[in-house]
Amino acid sequence: QLQLVESGGGLVQPGGSLRLSCAASGFTLDYYAIGWFRQAPGKEREGVSCISSSGGSTNYADSVKGRFTISRDNAKNTVYLQMNSLKPEDTAVYYCAARLSSGAVCLLHGMDYWGKGTLVTVSS
Repeated sequence: QLQLVESGGGLVQPGGSLRLSCAASGFTLDYYAIGWFRQAPGKEREGVSCISSSGGSTNYADSVKGRFTISRDNAKNTVYLQMNSLKPEDTAVYYCAARLSSGAVCLLHGMDYWGKGTLVTVSS
C-alpha cells in the first residue's frame, strides 16, 4: 500500500520550533518531488515548500522564507520540514505530498500522493 505519513505536529508557543517528518511506505521517494502544504481553519490549502527529488532545489512561500527549511533523506525515505520562529498564523494542518518529477514543482492540484496531515498549533 502506497502511503505518506506525517508526524511531528503539536502545540508550541510563539517563537518556538517543530520539525515535521513525512515518511513514505510502499514506494521510494527517490524520483518524487515532495511538497509541504497547510490548511488553516476556514482557509484554503496552500503551498508551503517544495523540494526536488535530489534535494538540490527548494522553494518556499514568502510567508515562511527564512523560518522554515525543507530537507530530505532518501536513504530513510523521509522528508522533513524544520519550522523555526513559529507564529500563531502558522497554525494549520500540515500535509506532505509527492509528485513524480525531478524538479521542485509542487502544484496543489498536481500531486500524486497525499498524507493525511499533522496538526500544528502555535499558541501561548
